[in-house]
Amino acid sequence: MKKLKQRSVSAGNILQNGTSETLRNKTVVIEENVLIKENVLTKENVKPISIHVPKHLKPLNDNQFGHYLAGLIDGNGHFNSKQQLVIVFHSLDVSLAYFIKKRLGFGTVKKVKNKNVFILVIAARKGLEKVINLINGKIRTESKFSQITNNILSQGNYNEFRKNINFKFNLDTDLKNHWLAGFSDADASFQIKRINRNNKIEVILIFQIDQKNDDILRLIKDFIGGNIRYRKNQDTYYYGSTSFGSAKKVINYFDHFHLLSTKHINYLKWRKAYLIIQNKDPLNKYGIEKIIKLKNTMNRLSDTTV
Repeated sequence: MKKLKQRSVSAGNILQNGTSETLRNKTVVIEENVLIKENVLTKENVKPISIHVPKHLKPLNDNQFGHYLAGLIDGNGHFNSKQQLVIVFHSLDVSLAYFIKKRLGFGTVKKVKNKNVFILVIAARKGLEKVINLINGKIRTESKFSQITNNILSQGNYNEFRKNINFKFNLDTDLKNHWLAGFSDADASFQIKRINRNNKIEVILIFQIDQKNDDILRLIKDFIGGNIRYRKNQDTYYYGSTSFGSAKKVINYFDHFHLLSTKHINYLKWRKAYLIIQNKDPLNKYGIEKIIKLKNTMNRLSDTTV
């Protein structure tokens, strides 16, 4: 590899118009005053991913679908006192609502007045029993588990069903299934951030999830890496992965367990940005322009609370 001229400064080594493959934990300055953070240009930290995107598939069997559905409910569903399951979808994801309805064979999809939101409501006893069978042993949030036991299984018209099911909470830390895909379709976001600092540009790939408590976020952090922080003014926690090591783990997961909402499109653009960095295209302004174009075409779904 051609040696490049470099000079030492207090923050580390700055390489003009290039970098060494042995560089670790340094900041790299490249032409056109473009700065890429997190060791974008080192083989050690930006581990290669396949340029080929796996064929997009929906969960193939009831076990896979059950994990996905449990994740979706943990993120954006609730079992109310009217003995109904309500799952909330952004209007861009109404096709996902209809897919879930068709897969279950039960439910009604409704538009929420004055909001960009649709809801899937399952009220039929047989429909709820089917859902509970599918997600048994797969639900991970205590609030949803309590809603099922208190609002559904404790009711008199579910006596026979309750006798024949041992409804369990999922305490398994293994996330190598479709649960995180469903949970991410409900609550996650893929972001490409460009930060101007001292006439330079930082490009960061972020996978983020916001929650009212940090139980689930700690599980995800242990699986992918990243950080959990608390917003005092909103009384919420948020998980974020910003390193390229974590991004590689995110890609490994979602290449295998596919998102079913429009977030899948955002994910593919986020993944493409990683490939641009992996291929060292940011060494010139055209690579950065590609990344910024991807960033500007990613949709940001608004709040889906009802």
